[in-house]
Amino acid sequence: MKLNIVPARTGIQWVKSGVQTFLKQPLALAGLFFMYMAAVLVVSQVPVLGPLLAGMLVPAATLGLMAATAEAAKGRFPMPSVLISAFRAGRQQARAMLVLGLLYTGGSLLATLIGSLLVGAGPVPAPPAAGAEATPQIDGRTLFILALHTPLLLVFWHAPALVHWHGVPPVKSLFFSAVACFRNFGALLIYGITWLGLFLGVGFVLSSIGLMFGGLAVARSVMMPTVLLLVAMFSTSMYFTFRDSFLATDDNDEPGPPAGETT
Repeated sequence: MKLNIVPARTGIQWVKSGVQTFLKQPLALAGLFFMYMAAVLVVSQVPVLGPLLAGMLVPAATLGLMAATAEAAKGRFPMPSVLISAFRAGRQQARAMLVLGLLYTGGSLLATLIGSLLVGAGPVPAPPAAGAEATPQIDGRTLFILALHTPLLLVFWHAPALVHWHGVPPVKSLFFSAVACFRNFGALLIYGITWLGLFLGVGFVLSSIGLMFGGLAVARSVMMPTVLLLVAMFSTSMYFTFRDSFLATDDNDEPGPPAGETT
């Protein structure tokens, strides 16, 4: 396995590949994404330990969605069992993925703690006036905590795939992931901007149509499933950022073709 440096314009191709692959198997990939979301919601309801357990599942679930994308990119139907690919590859790799989950949970808790200490709880917003419709409030504390999570997400971006498909130890996978994101930062930046533009563009069009034909309630009812489908497409595109950022030096377990080849 070696790092592959790609031009910034590759970020747009990652988005296109994700959307195109999702449209090949929309029901399967959307269903798997919703299964993952449902599992996280159920686990998070466990008293005390629920949120911690849900955080530990994030790397394994990310790998499962990437494995499903690899199957769909090859023209195969991804079965539900692909979501637990991280725990079907042997005891050693399953243990490594759990370690990765512990590291992710610890990093997430640390980022949340730092954000809470620096920003505090913040003022309690005043209730809306009688008869006025409640509008979503921008929570600066939440935005700040999410910003602190950004470096964590980049460090873990490729880590689950490196652990699973290349047998890289958890701590080393974090280092390699961070280096890959840094060296391919231009492509990732274009990738992120393209997805942001896609979310905003689709959201504007659909919300405008909903407002014209049914008012605010219709616009909201249309936007919710649309946003979820866009997030599912985004999760599909993550596989291609990994596939093109690393080259397999042999024919072992890397699921997709080397960078530069078509799927």
